[in-house]
Amino acid sequence: MDCEHAFLGFSYEVTGCQSLSQLNADFADMRKNFNARYVRLYGGCDQTGFYDNVIEAAWQNTLGVHALIWFGFTGGNEWQTRRDDLFNTLHNNTKAPFVTRGVQFGSEPLYDDVLSHQSLTEQVALAKILLSDVRIPVTVSELAYGYQERGALDVLGQLDFINAHMLPFFSTEATTGSAAWPLVQQDMDWFIQNGNGKKMYFDENGWPSSTSSSVQPNSPNAVASVSSEEGYFQMLDSQCETLKKGPCGGIGWFAHIYSDQEEVGYGIYNTQGQLKFPFQPRTSC
Repeated sequence: MDCEHAFLGFSYEVTGCQSLSQLNADFADMRKNFNARYVRLYGGCDQTGFYDNVIEAAWQNTLGVHALIWFGFTGGNEWQTRRDDLFNTLHNNTKAPFVTRGVQFGSEPLYDDVLSHQSLTEQVALAKILLSDVRIPVTVSELAYGYQERGALDVLGQLDFINAHMLPFFSTEATTGSAAWPLVQQDMDWFIQNGNGKKMYFDENGWPSSTSSSVQPNSPNAVASVSSEEGYFQMLDSQCETLKKGPCGGIGWFAHIYSDQEEVGYGIYNTQGQLKFPFQPRTSC
């Protein structure tokens, strides 16, 4: 973990409860065609045994997994059952500790005001205790603004590592993906200044090629297009040497998200399963 930087892999939505064969196919594609090292889960699947399938597919394709305790968008306490089920799998699947490189609370529980920052801090602390025997670190998948808005430095202080959301399309100063580095740098610097030297990843990290009912800009100059999405990832790749200077051997990043079939507009693949643009970012520099 300490020397990881540059492109790490994809954010991957599991709301569709993909079959083991589909997980295997997608994870093999990530590994073989993009040199991915990790997959960061997004969304939730409550199907019994699903995370066992994720573990098996990751094991077969030598990928690490950032697992997720999914809060969803509608409130409720389902996340508690998801937490307990995940922890049960992590303790009973013998491959789990080798494959699971971190557990995230998310996505954006602070920004979405799902839990108070005090309660979330307690949950992270408890998870660290419960997972100490399998040595799986714990984090929260969150925006800088979520911490800032809620005054949640207590949460940040409890994390084992930082999973930072980078979604600069929503900035009031957004223009194009290729010009987004100052916006990324602003949030990155905040995490560095407040993160006590912890390892950092950009996990929910991308730029949309199209808008939708849930993806609308806050800047009249923000451009959602395939070329703007491509430009965003080219920009990140060009900043590899800068990111390598980050805490604990550098900052790594995921591409959010693997396919438009999972979240329209953000995928590297379109809904027909075709690459939207050439994508071969560096995995080191």
